[in-house]
Amino acid sequence: MDPHDAVGPAGSRVTIPVTEDLVRGALELERTPHGIRPHRLPAWARAQCADGQLLLAESQPSGVRLVLRTRATMIELETLRTTIAYRGAPPRPDGVYDLLVDGELAGRGSVTGGNVLLVDMLSGDRELRSGPSGTVRFTGLPDRVKDVEIWLPHNEITELVALRADAEAEPVPPGTRRVWVHHGSSISHGSNAASPTTTWPALAAALGGVELVNLGLSGSALLDPFTARTIRDTPADLLSLKLGINVVNSDLMRLRAFGPAVHGFLDTIRDEHPTTPLLVVSPVLCPIHEDTPGPGAPEFDAATGTVRFRATGDPRESGKLTLRVIRDELSRIVAERAASDENLYHLDGLRLYGEADEAELPLPDRLHPDAATHRRIGERFAGLVFGEGGPFAGPPCPIRPQ
Repeated sequence: MDPHDAVGPAGSRVTIPVTEDLVRGALELERTPHGIRPHRLPAWARAQCADGQLLLAESQPSGVRLVLRTRATMIELETLRTTIAYRGAPPRPDGVYDLLVDGELAGRGSVTGGNVLLVDMLSGDRELRSGPSGTVRFTGLPDRVKDVEIWLPHNEITELVALRADAEAEPVPPGTRRVWVHHGSSISHGSNAASPTTTWPALAAALGGVELVNLGLSGSALLDPFTARTIRDTPADLLSLKLGINVVNSDLMRLRAFGPAVHGFLDTIRDEHPTTPLLVVSPVLCPIHEDTPGPGAPEFDAATGTVRFRATGDPRESGKLTLRVIRDELSRIVAERAASDENLYHLDGLRLYGEADEAELPLPDRLHPDAATHRRIGERFAGLVFGEGGPFAGPPCPIRPQ
């Protein structure tokens, strides 16, 4: 099909089937009664953990986008979203869709309606309220053949109901850009970023000229073996792991368990990626957990309708993890392993966001960065990691066999 010849009559719409070759950044597509739901963990991995936070995070399509080549001047995407609302807190902003034309932002929008998952952060109770699908529409696009990307909201579960345009479309063939698979916590997932292309991993990927697969899982970067196996089985030219904060604020393990868990996570990934550049990133600054262990707990301010977090652990307890302890342990582990693994690297997270940054751009809820901080972290990561002399510096790899 040649997009030059695919323009329909004036005002007509073409329904474009959403097939796997149009979707990037997802590891699996689930067919639902409404359409297609992208997942960032495969079904076998989801089956090994019934934790609601993990299942919620992996089904929010951070980094997932539709990529198509078309002459269309109008494109609309009908979706059924599931948003998260917290009991007692004000409504969260609508998720954002970013549309790029030949790599440049050309449109931004949201959908209305959808389901609402009402969560009580104190008790953990959840209630699902059903709603209708909605449509985001982009018009006035250039009347020429072009590559279009529609980045899905990083913070809303999204079922793809229908993709329509005023011209037909075809998949964009794989290029020569390297594939970067990144795993981390809610900060990597995109918490409080302005849009899906302005999460720090998406910004860093754009600056580094690579294809992003974002396995940032809010609240769920917990060294789970099934996550390691998922990364192991995912084709990648570059790998990075941002570890630590969720282990601390969930109070998941003590120091005795943490070190072997990191080794096991790395061993599993190295089973299928023995020489792939692999970067371990320690936590960025988070003052509440620098010297005070978890668990973390939310605090609601009824007067302002805001949520802030605090650390509730006792640092006097033997083996309790804090961010300072985590940074020291990750640095030690990587240094020891790098003696026999020349493609293993370490980056201190304080180089991405440290004390001076916190004084200028404090974490609004004491735990998550805002949009401006996402940009700073993304730009710094790109300079340190993809820039000259960085562990991911280098020319694009050849086209990967499909």
